[in-house]
Amino acid sequence: MGKQRIRLWDLPTRFFHWSLVILVLASFVSGKLGGNAMNWHGKFGLAILGLLTFRVVWGIVGSSYARFAQFFPTPASVLTYLRGRWQGVGHNPVGSLSVFALLTLLGFQVGTGLFSNDDIAFHGPLYDLISKDLSDRMVSLHGLSVNLLLAMVILHLAAITFYARVKKDNLVKPMLTGWKEVDEGSGESATGGGPLAFLVALLIAMVAVYGGSGVWLPAAPPAPVSVPAW
Repeated sequence: MGKQRIRLWDLPTRFFHWSLVILVLASFVSGKLGGNAMNWHGKFGLAILGLLTFRVVWGIVGSSYARFAQFFPTPASVLTYLRGRWQGVGHNPVGSLSVFALLTLLGFQVGTGLFSNDDIAFHGPLYDLISKDLSDRMVSLHGLSVNLLLAMVILHLAAITFYARVKKDNLVKPMLTGWKEVDEGSGESATGGGPLAFLVALLIAMVAVYGGSGVWLPAAPPAPVSVPAW
């Protein structure tokens, strides 16, 4: 059977993927360093919020292989894949489970981080909207889910290695170039996801970052100045 070259991943999807890799790594390092690095940790978190929001919208209005409807896993599709009968390009049913799990877990990480505090000098941009006790619970959940996120990342890397070495299917190259060689007749180049769709996704992502930044919250009243009695 011959091969054909198709456009698989569009530029916004690839930019999202590699930007997310960099920001997650930067967030992990800055969170471990603590101290002054926590200010950067918060900024990285807001950037991840923007990326995740963009990806959710792009999963609806983006190009064909980037849309969630194209690779949303079902019990039947997962079973078909496990039996070795699945045919298609893009995310396979098991890989799509990983994608949705990672997006959900990262969303949870960002959500808890927005309301967190470190009991010293740092607090999330939406910290003032909740009580200190609830914020402390958010901090605990934020820390626990880091371990789950690390496990998911390791599993993701293991799957990429398995596909490259065992199945001889390089999953990284198409995410870099956008192009993939597939069996002739097994797929078509991605369609849709034009400039208007991109601008809509970008605008909604910017609104999400603005909301998460907390700059719209009223300024805290100044602390009362004590006047010494004479």
